[in-house]
Amino acid sequence: MQRWRVPLGFLCGAFFLVLAKPQRLTLAIGGGIALLGLLVRAWSAGHIRKNSALATSGPYAHTRNPLYLGSFILGLGFTIASGRWWLGLLFAALFLGIYLPVMRVEARTLAELFGDDYLAYARAVPLFFPRLFPYRDQRTRGIKFDASLYLRYREYQAAIGLVVAWSLLALKAAFLN
Repeated sequence: MQRWRVPLGFLCGAFFLVLAKPQRLTLAIGGGIALLGLLVRAWSAGHIRKNSALATSGPYAHTRNPLYLGSFILGLGFTIASGRWWLGLLFAALFLGIYLPVMRVEARTLAELFGDDYLAYARAVPLFFPRLFPYRDQRTRGIKFDASLYLRYREYQAAIGLVVAWSLLALKAAFLN
């Protein structure tokens, strides 16, 4: 499932675009929410050093999966922008079906890689829904957002995808409604 989550996301996005009936209001509200999701993803990308260090700074101090949380918020915004409330139910089911198993597999992998450090972190920080107050880890105190990580992980591609999807919805709203 891990391998298929990105292609499935594009397939579902295309399906949502076909079924969408966007209006100006849904585009504005959904676009704002999607932008928030994009910012969460960007912030997350600047704090993760995949498989080399346990990320507990920035958004990782609030949730163990801020990239997926950002994706969820982004998808929620896209779904709202689509103007079809029932697509929200489909989106939630697809997200849970795809990402919940992925998060569990990744948690096991991180436990193998980082042992007791990860287990202590996992006991304190929720898998998905963020905690209000940040987790404090002395080893990551003072770690700041690193833009080179954002670029290394090509997180800008999510921004390009949002612009393309929102533009297609805007064109559909302008010409087909």
